[in-house]
Amino acid sequence: MLPLPGAPSSSWPMCRARLTAAFDGADLRVCAAFWLFGLINNVLYVIILSAALDLVGPNVPKGVVLLSDVIPSFLMKLCAPYFIHAIPYPTRIVLFVALSSMGMLLIALTPAYTDGGTISTKMAGVILASLSSGGGELSFLGLTHFYGPFSLAAWGSGTGGAGLIGAGAYAVATTSFGLSVKRSLLVSSMLPAVMLISFFVLLPKGPLRREAYSTQQQKGSRVTASEDEEADEYQVSSSDPSIRSREDEGLLGSSSSHNLVTTDSYHSTSQSHITWQAHFISNVNRSRRLFFP
Repeated sequence: MLPLPGAPSSSWPMCRARLTAAFDGADLRVCAAFWLFGLINNVLYVIILSAALDLVGPNVPKGVVLLSDVIPSFLMKLCAPYFIHAIPYPTRIVLFVALSSMGMLLIALTPAYTDGGTISTKMAGVILASLSSGGGELSFLGLTHFYGPFSLAAWGSGTGGAGLIGAGAYAVATTSFGLSVKRSLLVSSMLPAVMLISFFVLLPKGPLRREAYSTQQQKGSRVTASEDEEADEYQVSSSDPSIRSREDEGLLGSSSSHNLVTTDSYHSTSQSHITWQAHFISNVNRSRRLFFP
């Protein structure tokens, strides 16, 4: 409940102390980086929707722009979680920045519909920007796992500000500053570079390095444990003559046993590959049943 007016708990020092306690432990660089991530990752979506009329003209339904801006991002969020973890974060950031910039450049440099330009080319640029936005949302939300709850709060604040800043910036650029639609979109194509600066310059890399180091240690401990188990088995078999003789009989008994082992290993490898594909298809079907029962 809010404190009563005039009560000691409603004084400015008390409010300042509560705010200080709420933001205790927050890293300014982390909060700034994730706020920019949320802003830039979503601001192009807002700019594209703000320019919908200028992109397709009055005779084409504006829902074409909306669908081209929403469906690719939705499909990316639906499928990418099953394989995107195999791509390192720096590679992802560079890829998403390239997709966003290429999409906005394709939209801006394609001639307007009044000059004979094709709407399909502009929609291809919208699709590229949408794919980048969907993949960026997955990656940045996953990145908050390493930087604590303040990074998630900053990300949410940035995505909320993208609506106001994107629509307001486009309106001010095309009306107050008198920039054309083409120049406004060209300027917006440079905005994804802010994500490069935020990730490679502003964001501290300590949590990511610690996570990578711990992962390598875990892999090394597993390899060491398996090697120790193999060494123990070898020592036991070599010290017991009966075990060694049975192994020799098994090895020299028939060459078909070796072929059988080779065939079994091949089938197990192919089976694991098929299992991965079946697992992916099963997850997609489960996601589809959420929307189409």
